[in-house]
Amino acid sequence: MPKKQVAIKWLNEPENHDYPAAKSYLSLIFEESVAKAVVKKLKKAAISEFKAKDIFRASNLSLLGVSNSHVKKDQDKIESGQEIAPLLLVRDVYHGKVIIADGYHRLCAIYSFDEDAVIPCKII
Repeated sequence: MPKKQVAIKWLNEPENHDYPAAKSYLSLIFEESVAKAVVKKLKKAAISEFKAKDIFRASNLSLLGVSNSHVKKDQDKIESGQEIAPLLLVRDVYHGKVIIADGYHRLCAIYSFDEDAVIPCKII
């Protein structure tokens, strides 16, 4: 059952710690030098907006539930009116999907409130 409707508040930009987190994750997929270059491009990218359900469909990832402590923490932040950071996304044209470089738990938390929520993202 979807949660009550809440106003999701956003930061204007990802937080500083989001970029090293993205690099760490991307280093598992790409060589270190490639991951570093991708993060550098993400830092310069403009903010775009996509619906939560479309990001999930494009990523081919499963939705994590409230049993995940990180999702629960982000849900609590949203319910308390705290601003959350935009997602960092990378288009994987070779596999026809989107890589969520940073923000997977935030996306799951947002989706639990509103699958049609428009999410600010940096995407390259």
